[in-house]
Order: sequence, then structure tokens, then C-alpha cells
Amino acid sequence: MLFKKSGRDGFSRYVCLLLLLIIFLVFSLFLAVSLGSVSIYLQDTYGIIFSKLGLPFGKDSLPSSTFAIVWNMRLPRVLLGILAGAGLSICGSVMQSTVNNPIAEPYILGISAGATFGATLSIILGLKTLTGTGAFIGAILATAVVVLIASMQGKMTTGSLILSGTVVNALFIAFANFIISVGANADSIMTVKFWTMGSLAGTSWSDLTLPALAVGLAFLFFCSQYRIFNAMMMGEEAALTLGVPLHVYWYLYITVVAIITAVLVASCGIIGFVGLITPHIARRLVGTNYRRLFPIATLLGALFLVWADVLARTLIKNAELPIGIFTALVGAPFFIYTVAKSRREVNS
Repeated sequence: MLFKKSGRDGFSRYVCLLLLLIIFLVFSLFLAVSLGSVSIYLQDTYGIIFSKLGLPFGKDSLPSSTFAIVWNMRLPRVLLGILAGAGLSICGSVMQSTVNNPIAEPYILGISAGATFGATLSIILGLKTLTGTGAFIGAILATAVVVLIASMQGKMTTGSLILSGTVVNALFIAFANFIISVGANADSIMTVKFWTMGSLAGTSWSDLTLPALAVGLAFLFFCSQYRIFNAMMMGEEAALTLGVPLHVYWYLYITVVAIITAVLVASCGIIGFVGLITPHIARRLVGTNYRRLFPIATLLGALFLVWADVLARTLIKNAELPIGIFTALVGAPFFIYTVAKSRREVNS
């Protein structure tokens, strides 16, 4: 409740929280780059990054291998984690407002299942270099099918959208499993396994351009839409009374969410529950006003995925676990808690 107060005092506390999260995210970036199978001193990480940025207090005397680990391997990976976490959290915040459902997240539309199908098909066909492209096409296709089914009766509702997403999710997962059972070998099964569980491994600087552009533009766009989201959270009838053409915004927001999620899935595989957890935490910290919620949820999503990735590559020595395992371990209990809490509120 400390950051939900209105007025000048509440705004000051909100700004303090925002600055605290930004500082913690910057510190987490440097610390995450330092941690791994090869530990690097934090001051050396600072020095290498500052040196590469042309700042005068960088270090040029370290071994070239250390420079390569920090600048070419770990820093792009951590930055992709920040972008993916922020983007998934933004999408989760949008979905929870758009369908006015506390358990909504980016994959409720079957986007992950469509991406799984597209990526699996690419891998089984031997087109591993096009796995990201296949995932992107599959995600967009699944979203289009969901919207088409939800609109079959002439009017798309939140209920029909959720049900359509559930059906399409099951359908595309079945297609993917059928392809695996018919045409997969041991090598392709392992590739599919690690891709569908999510991973930031192997990220290079060139992999950051599209996610950075998509997440950056989406953040600016959705931050400007906070009045619409606040109206949607009041319910469909209240939003219509306020003159908000819900169906227009539903189509617009769902399209944008599908594109962002498809870009992120194509970049780092399927990472679930980020879009479910972080908007709820942000809502508890600053309330339901989307003007304040979006920046906080974005920072929390980035922090959550950065530290999930740190655990994925440091928990077991000389081995790396899929990042989706850790997000699921946190997200599944949180999902159960959210459903139980929603049921108690309905019955009370």
C-alpha cells in the first residue's frame, strides 16, 4: 500500500520506487555478466564494458578471452533477457486489461503453441537456421486463427477470446507432437526440447536489434494508452459508457501483443509465466492505474528474467538448464495462488 497513495506524497514514493528498480536493474546487469561457469570480478566487468563504450575509466589490460566472454557472449545474452522479460511483462499487462482477466498472459492466445509448431516444423525439415522465422510465422498464424474463431458469431468477447485461445493452443501443440512423433530423430528432439523450454544461450549483438525495436516501440505505444486500459479494467459496460470502442482496441492490442511475443519467442524460445507474475506484483505495489503500472511491470519483468537466466547457468556446475524451468517453478504456484484468490473474491 506504500506506493499506491495518490497526491504529491504518493507520487514521490512512486518515483523513488521507479529509480530504485532502475538502479537495481543496472546493478543486476553487471552482476549477471560477471556470473557463470567462468567467474569474472565485478570490477573487471565494469572495466571491460566501460572500455568498450570508450569511457576513460575502462580497463584495456585484461586478457582478450575475458573481453570476449564479457562483451561478445554474456552482455548480449543479459540484454536479451532484459528485453524479453520487459516485453513479456508488457504483453501480460496488456492481456490482463484487454480480457479483464487476472490469469491472462501473452500465451493465452495460443501464441506459444503456434510458435512451437512453426519451430518444430523447421527443425524436423532440417531448416534449423530458419527456426526463428518458423516460430514467428507460427505465432502470427495461431493468433489469426484465434481471432477468427472468436469473431465467428459477429462479436468478439473476452470469453470467446479465451476459449478460442485454449482450443488453438491444444490444436497446435497436437500438430507439433504429431510432427515430432513422425519425423524426429534424436538430434532434432534435443533441439526441440531446449527450444521449447526457452534459452538465451548463443545470443549475439545482431540478435538484439529486432527485439529492442519491437519492445521499445511497444512500451512507448502502450504507455500512451493508459486511459483506455484503465477503462477496460472497469468492465465492458463501463468502458462502453465512457465511449471506448472496445472491439477496435481489442483487435489493435491483440495484434501488437502477438507481434511482440512472436519476435521474442523467435529470439529466445518459449518462456512462460513472466507475463502473468510481474503485472500482479506491480499491481500490488502501485495499484491498478496503468499510467504507473506499465513502467513498474516492465522493470520487474526485466529483473525477473535476468535472475532466472543467472540461475539457469549457475545452479549446476558446467551445465546450463533451460530458463523456462525456473520461470515455470515460480509461475505455476503463483498461477494456483491467483486462481484461488480470484475464487475467494468471487465467493466473498
